[in-house]
Formats: sequence, structure tokens, C-alpha cells
Amino acid sequence: MENPSQTAAEDKAASPRTPAQLLLVDDEPGLRGAVEAYLQEEGFEVATASDGEEGWEKAQRLMPELVISDVMMPRLDGYGLLKRLRGNERLSGIPVIFLTAKGMTSDRIEGFMAGVDDYIPKPFDPDELVVRVRNVLSRQQRLLAEAARYADTDMGQMAQQIIEIRSLLQRGGGGGGATAMAGTVHHSFTPREASVLQLVADGLMNKEIAGRLGTSIRNVEKYVSRLFNKTGTASRTELVRYALEHHLVN
Repeated sequence: MENPSQTAAEDKAASPRTPAQLLLVDDEPGLRGAVEAYLQEEGFEVATASDGEEGWEKAQRLMPELVISDVMMPRLDGYGLLKRLRGNERLSGIPVIFLTAKGMTSDRIEGFMAGVDDYIPKPFDPDELVVRVRNVLSRQQRLLAEAARYADTDMGQMAQQIIEIRSLLQRGGGGGGATAMAGTVHHSFTPREASVLQLVADGLMNKEIAGRLGTSIRNVEKYVSRLFNKTGTASRTELVRYALEHHLVN
């Protein structure tokens, strides 16, 4: 079943007339208000939070297209917020920009290693912030479009191959006259990997699987890659044949 919040966020991102939803997280009221006003003047829809904990709560509820966060904050700092976002399947793909008074090279490296998409030391030029926000959003849209195209590639052909494989196995035959393998092998699949395997065997595309499980296309690709490794297969068709032969799916 599709996740309503994720579906709404994807629909919003796909519409050029809808302002991009940003989440600004900073414990300085003056700076937070000034940046919020400037971004709104530039055509963005902006929600704000006063620290990482409030930012985390709003990120889960709003599914923003970009998070702009200070680093040094009470309760939960920017690194803590980033870690939670990257560790959550629904939110892991949201780009994050750090705004911070720290400007040392070592601090920037630490931010990038933690998974931040951009890093702007204070004080900063508001126009530069807007340009960086637009650049990060554009890069994210290109990645999503590329992932969507990849997900749709040759899926019609693969669906037909799955039908043929199922038909062969139901008749008791395998490719080249070999008989279907009896019995069930055991693999250490996680519950999510098992769900993805079943949906792949049902002929669903990565985009459809992502919608069904309430996760991102990127995560679906990650699970499929893990399934390849665990089953010793190299393509989705091989994976489905293996799963059907060993009774790993219905």
C-alpha cells in the first residue's frame, strides 16, 4: 500500500507550479526569521524548527524536499538530525545543507563524511544560499529522473520473461530440459528483502515497489542488489527464476 505522505511529496515535487518545500532548522530566532523571509521571497515554501528534535518531528510529517540545518543546537544538533534522516527509509534521500558558524576545513570534511549535501559557513550571503539551494534541488531532481528512467527500462520484457518462467516451472520443466529443483533453500533475508523479492517476482517495477513499501527507489535498488549477492544471481530475471525454483516466493 502506498504511503500517503510520500505520494503527496512526490506529486508536489513533480509539479513545476508548486513551490519547493524547505525545512529550516536553527536555534537563533533572528537568523531563522530572516532566512525564512528571504527564502519565501524567492518563491520557496518554508517551515521552521528551533532545534534538531523539532526538525526531526517536522521532517517526518512534512517530507520536505530539502533540509537547511544549523549544526550547534540544543537537544539534538545538526549531525544528530542528519543521522536520523539518513537512517530512515522514507527520509534518507532528502538533501541536507548545513548552516554553521564553523568554517574550518576539518569541520566541512566531517559534514560531508556524515552525508551532508552542502555546507555554508556563517555569516553567508543570502543570494549565495538561494543559489546553493536551487543547485541542490536541481541535482536531486536529475537523480530522481534518472532513477525513474532506469526503473522503467526493459520492465515489459522482464515481466514477459517472468510469466514464461512461471509457466515452465508449473509444467515441471526448466530451461534446456532441466527439471525444476526440488526443496527450499534457506537464506538470511531480512523481512524487507523478502518483501522486495516477492514484489520483483510479481513483476513490479522499482517505482511501484517503492510506492508499495513506502520507501525510495534508491532503497529498492539497494535491496535488489543485496538479493543478487545473497542468491548469486546477476539480473532480475535470474533472481526471479532462482526464487521460483527454490520456492522462495509464491
